[in-house]
Amino acid sequence: MRRPGRRTAGARAPLLLTVPALLAVAFLMLPLAGILVRTSWGELGAHLTAAATTEALRLSLLVSLWALGLSLLLGVPLAWLLARVPFRGKAFVRSLVLLPMVLPPTVGGVALLLAFGRRGLLGPWLEDTFGVTLPFHTSGAVLAATFVAMPFLVISLEGALGGLRPRYEETAASLGASPVRVFLTVTLPMVAPGLVAGAALTWARALGEFGATITFAGNLPGTTQTLPLQVYLLLQDSPEAATSVSLLLLAIAMIVLIALRGRWTGTPGDHRDPASRAADVRPEDPAATAPLPEPAPGLPRASAPEPWPLHAAVTGFTRLTLDAGPGTTIAVVGPNGAGKTTLLRALLGLTPRAHAALRLGDDDVTALPPHRRGVAWVPQDGALFPHLSALANTAYGLRAHGEPRAAARRAAQDWLDRLGVGHLAHRRPAQLSGGQAQRVALARALAARPRLLLLDEPLAALDQTTRARVRHTLRRHLAEFGGVCLIVTHDPVEAVSLADRVLVLEDGRVLQDEPPAEVTRHPRSPWVARMLGRNAWPGTATADGLALAGGGHLVVAEPLPAGTDALAVIAPEAVSVHRERPTGSPRNVWPGTVREITSAGSRLRLLITSAEAPDLVAEITPGAAADLGIADGSTVWTSVKATEATAVPL
Repeated sequence: MRRPGRRTAGARAPLLLTVPALLAVAFLMLPLAGILVRTSWGELGAHLTAAATTEALRLSLLVSLWALGLSLLLGVPLAWLLARVPFRGKAFVRSLVLLPMVLPPTVGGVALLLAFGRRGLLGPWLEDTFGVTLPFHTSGAVLAATFVAMPFLVISLEGALGGLRPRYEETAASLGASPVRVFLTVTLPMVAPGLVAGAALTWARALGEFGATITFAGNLPGTTQTLPLQVYLLLQDSPEAATSVSLLLLAIAMIVLIALRGRWTGTPGDHRDPASRAADVRPEDPAATAPLPEPAPGLPRASAPEPWPLHAAVTGFTRLTLDAGPGTTIAVVGPNGAGKTTLLRALLGLTPRAHAALRLGDDDVTALPPHRRGVAWVPQDGALFPHLSALANTAYGLRAHGEPRAAARRAAQDWLDRLGVGHLAHRRPAQLSGGQAQRVALARALAARPRLLLLDEPLAALDQTTRARVRHTLRRHLAEFGGVCLIVTHDPVEAVSLADRVLVLEDGRVLQDEPPAEVTRHPRSPWVARMLGRNAWPGTATADGLALAGGGHLVVAEPLPAGTDALAVIAPEAVSVHRERPTGSPRNVWPGTVREITSAGSRLRLLITSAEAPDLVAEITPGAAADLGIADGSTVWTSVKATEATAVPL
């Protein structure tokens, strides 16, 4: 495997670019080399331990640390506001943040003087009210350093927050965590690299601040004379000592930049979403392919669930009324853009596209924020918090509801054991396989004791074998759940095997809300019919069948009233394929051409196009295909008995 960054054969840099680049490196290196060459190494210790230098160093450390503290106190909320909250004037606020980075430091000092000086805008009020005088005081040096250094923290952290997908915070809120708890326990830990990088740059910039400090706070030994100001004075009296102190500041700056290793600039390094990084290194544990473990002997059984019926009236892009009794599982299906995810997010209270008047049991939770609704959400990838173990992830909702740590961890371990992943309790999400991570995400949601459970394609990212095991686990535990569960899925097997009802959406409207068996027999949506593997042809009912929208006519055994908009549903196995025009009983016969052949388990599926009918999918055995000599481009005849075609009113 080729190492990242290693030049490949033939990737030679053009001379026209190489020469200016080398000149730029030399231009940047020569001043640094000048300091190294001119340093009096024999007197370095004496210069750095001189009383004035140590006092200036002490003051610089004091000022820079106070500036860092103020930057964290003020800059972290500002970075979050810029990254997450839309508001008017955001571009102006961001420009204000960037202004100290491009403003000449002395101009910044003048601005501070005119704002906080004795004759400034706030200076007289501060002095009269609090007796605080900032110019020519250590606090003034702190203020000047904060003014020029805080932008580094804000810009770095804003970038990290902007790259963090909101689903982690939304999932934490759905588990019952308040906004402050989400910020402290999920957001900050996940953007810690950006925060650390910004803090390091802020501290280093504050340590090296000169222009704003000398203009606003002056140059008083022991009060405002920081190390950069000491260098300025030493240049006049002792250039050798000034060079030694400059070397110290240079070393500190280089140590900070080398330690960051590109985290601030974004190169090199891997700054993808933590879940994406985890997917690259996540090993497939042998236990993931083993049969689902049974609960350990003596494991407490789940207590009888409290019943939580559901009533929801959703308006906006998705418009529907939903009623369901306790223990009901509803599969929500429909094409992309049908409003499935919008429905879930409306029930969570997380989208302006739709509003849900929501009642769970006897409680109206419509006006409550997401963390107080009792609605738990499991997004498609699980959104396990990458900085927490499986056990801590599972206990998160319990802790958010005020459960003591020990009790929460015991309950979390019980849920992990029930889902067969108790032995993985101390692993981080990056150390879990896809199936294991989904079980942990489900355990986390169930452990939070929600009233309503929302699963957004929970098995979509899994392979077929793992999906079957997790589906078995999910079915078993949904049977014990006392609330209502909504599952968004594109998998007909999930819809049929897990759900008591199937809710079909299209353009935000309900097309069908019936038991899976009824939806399977009489789908009212072409998309659902195709999801179930059926041919679906829209048309208008006639006396003996349907006039098809795509052209042609279909005869059915049980026609609808003439003029009714309807959907013809034909199972692929009901389509007969012939090389010659068939004779006998079939009422629907069309010529066609085989355009595609795919495998469907032990059978073959043929896509057949025709000028006399819409595209048709037929299913035959490999043996029949061999006998007929079927291949791409083969000319065939297809037939469908009238009794095998069903017309469903739309």
